[in-house]
Amino acid sequence: MTTTTHHPIAVVGAGLGGLTLASVLHAHGVEAAVFDLDASATARAQGGMLDIHEDTGQAALHAAGLYQQFRTLVLPGGEAMRILDRNAVVLRKEEDEGNGTRPEVERGDLRNLLLGSLPEGTVHWGSKITAARPLDAGRHEVTLADGTTFTTDLLIGADGAWSRIRPLVSQATPVYSGLSFVEFDLKDANTRHREAVELVGGGMLFALGPGKGFLAHNEPDGSLHVYAALTAPEDWAATVDFTDAGAARTALLTHFADWDPRLRSLVSEADGALIPRPIHALPVGHRWDRTPGVTLLGDAAHLMSPFAGEGANLAMFDGAELALALAAHPGDTEQALAAYEEKLFPRSEAFAAESADNLVLCFDDTAPQSLVDQFAQYDRLRDETR
Repeated sequence: MTTTTHHPIAVVGAGLGGLTLASVLHAHGVEAAVFDLDASATARAQGGMLDIHEDTGQAALHAAGLYQQFRTLVLPGGEAMRILDRNAVVLRKEEDEGNGTRPEVERGDLRNLLLGSLPEGTVHWGSKITAARPLDAGRHEVTLADGTTFTTDLLIGADGAWSRIRPLVSQATPVYSGLSFVEFDLKDANTRHREAVELVGGGMLFALGPGKGFLAHNEPDGSLHVYAALTAPEDWAATVDFTDAGAARTALLTHFADWDPRLRSLVSEADGALIPRPIHALPVGHRWDRTPGVTLLGDAAHLMSPFAGEGANLAMFDGAELALALAAHPGDTEQALAAYEEKLFPRSEAFAAESADNLVLCFDDTAPQSLVDQFAQYDRLRDETR
């Protein structure tokens, strides 16, 4: 006879959002069980740099009591930014003023900070969710790939773009945005890729043209992390053999044939694998009816393109806001979830709309002038409010 374990609060997904939720709950004396399909915290690389925004990601870290520790992880100079055209002409340049409004930190370091704030055993590694079904009174039963099950009074989907929990509240699925990234690295850049380092500068690079471009930034380990972006059919990646790095570099370079050699060299000098990343998004304004005992946060709730820079920030903010709502309504989970979702929906809709608009703006027929003009508009608005 199998005994089913019961968890009062179960969080599916040990990304930044799920861990922030668990951390803020723990700070308020409430424990949650977190389930993640990775075999361990170090099972895979966690991706590149994130700029953590004052009113979302940093606010979440304050709620978790981790802000001061977070400041020790910040990459100096990471807030610098430059915009180039396809001829590598610099059209806008900003230095890192060190004011900390959008400091850069490595995703893996941030995740480790959140993990370190949780009691041992909070995260159940190697737990792949295969099914979830409602029971009674808002409880749910969750089945894992090994055949075991658990029940929970509150089930939270923090499990990303292709969430297994989302179908409990919504039939929406992510849609291809029309844009694909190809992700790669230039290792030991300061000695092996000096020209690329000078091109990118100290922080973030946008080198854009109609329908394509490069986004790049520095990593704390001295490498450059690069995304080549292409407006392309959804099946474009399937036409390229990405298991052969040389063939992938050659195929990608055909799309940048008339670009400056210094920008093309970002691809030709790429070290290791090139990884295709088609960009998907949930519909702007995605929401669901209040469903007893279950809710979503982060990409599971509002997957959007990275062009508002808010994906990780919102996931963390969602986690903190949900934790604070639960702490403010002890014994009344439904009231807490209703309060959380009432603010979640308009907030995520606004950022998702901004993200969708910025994707179009970055690769329209006038790019990169469109992005330069937008920053100039921000400058004017800032000056008017001073």
